[in-house]
Amino acid sequence: MNATATRIGILGRGQLARMLERAGQPLGQHFEFVDDPSARFMSGVEVVTFESENWSVRDVERAAAGVPVFPSTRALSIGQDRQYEKELFDRLGIATAEWSWISRGFELPDAVERVGVPSIVKTRRGGYDGRGQWTLRTLADIGRVAVELGERSAIVEQLVPFRRELSIVAARGADGAIVYYPLVENHHERGCLRITLAPARVDERIQSSARTMIRALLVELDYVGVLALELFEVAARDGTSTLCANEIAPRVHNSGHWTIEGSKTSQFENHLRAISGLPLGDTETLGPSAMLNLLSHLPELRAVLSVPGAHPHVYDKEPAPGRKLGHVTLRADTESELARRLDELSLRIDISLPEAVTSWIRSTSSG
Repeated sequence: MNATATRIGILGRGQLARMLERAGQPLGQHFEFVDDPSARFMSGVEVVTFESENWSVRDVERAAAGVPVFPSTRALSIGQDRQYEKELFDRLGIATAEWSWISRGFELPDAVERVGVPSIVKTRRGGYDGRGQWTLRTLADIGRVAVELGERSAIVEQLVPFRRELSIVAARGADGAIVYYPLVENHHERGCLRITLAPARVDERIQSSARTMIRALLVELDYVGVLALELFEVAARDGTSTLCANEIAPRVHNSGHWTIEGSKTSQFENHLRAISGLPLGDTETLGPSAMLNLLSHLPELRAVLSVPGAHPHVYDKEPAPGRKLGHVTLRADTESELARRLDELSLRIDISLPEAVTSWIRSTSSG
């Protein structure tokens, strides 16, 4: 890789690719996009990256045609295969839910006998935003899920009784330098991320634990670029909290979108700095932030912009049920001010927030 690559190829043309392009323009970087697995990048591209883990390793290598790919295809192959992912967690001593692997649906009863119920079944490959997943609340659910799973391989993992869903995003350069964004708190709606609160209200012990986990992954994979690690905060026997790893995303991540306006250097800019050989940027936060995904339909732009500190990002997609059509990042100087602004935003654009978030708003906005 050149010391300072300026011509970057991106596999994909979705919103993440567009946000990468916007982040790279002030750096003088130029981009070429490929969204056809049979296509190749034009000559002149110095480094290749991808916006999702849905590309096969073979297609990535074909499109790159010998150009360096960051993150590596090894990281890609692990990020798109839940069995490989769980095996990596186990090998590195990263706590995760008890799990088992099955090659097809009819093996589900044996796996459930090992893991127990309640548990969750996830297809080994594919599936996102809650797709390709089934929750087993009782043994009576096994037959139905086994039929729906069919010939697909899957993992079965114990359902973790978590307090909160958290995630951490970090970036590693080719020189081994690592920068970390703070842990954030994520709230979902029907399996899809609805809102992220940043930074999460956790103590330094939990922050340190998350950094240790993601650092182990970055070093083991000789990773270059941005990596996201999704986590569960679980109650320990002594009343404190501990972390349990859920999955990784070898790319810029939805729960890191708040960094565009909420951090000195966004996750998108740091990804580009890493893969092009530039020094990584400062990840200091600029104040409390929230990121609200806009699902199924877009609100009036005027209503969003009437809320102080609100920054809309529209993806230019056709509306569809549950589809991410954009997001709004929201910033404030204090947590109580952020809570009040988030409440105002939800009312102005007529969006119902998850109950845990409304409870946080009630307890915080009065401060």
